[in-house]
Amino acid sequence: MSAAMERAAVPVLEAARKLAAGDKPVLLAIDGRCGSGKSTLAAWLAARLPCHLIHMDDFYLPPARRRPDWTEHPGANMDFARLRAQLLDPLLAGQPAVYQAYACRLGTMRDPHPLPPRPLILLEGSYALHPDLAVPATCRVFTTCTQDCQQKRLQAREGDHYTAFEQRWIPLEEGYFRQYHPETGCDFVLDTTAWTV
Repeated sequence: MSAAMERAAVPVLEAARKLAAGDKPVLLAIDGRCGSGKSTLAAWLAARLPCHLIHMDDFYLPPARRRPDWTEHPGANMDFARLRAQLLDPLLAGQPAVYQAYACRLGTMRDPHPLPPRPLILLEGSYALHPDLAVPATCRVFTTCTQDCQQKRLQAREGDHYTAFEQRWIPLEEGYFRQYHPETGCDFVLDTTAWTV
């Protein structure tokens, strides 16, 4: 993580530390454009906090369970119900949880993974602030970057898989932003264009 990103992330870390010191578990959600540093920021925070880091990517719906017109409905590829039932509901109640991550590229569910209670849950990924999740986040973070920056980062990160982002995932994500404006009301909106991630 670059020095510039660390400096910009310090206020988020300070806010998260205060939340983690509270008397009940709370949710900090990090949403934003793919390639804008959500995972990098979340990992940096998780290394410094008594928390669980949960990735939205583990909660894609298998293709056979998606509605036929899922590409026309932002977030319709996500299993919000399983995310709530397996993780968010028990952890936010101070209870242990057990979940199975969906391995998207393999098309299979991974082995069950237990999690003990922790004072803070970090939820990162596209659609982390989608209203259909129906779990209020105590702290909301949105990361963004320019289109050119996003393209360069995703090409470097995804290699041969970049075309799928360009043709499907980015348009779906942008539709989500246009429809729901998840950055509105966020505690922190971070433009990461100048960061090296």
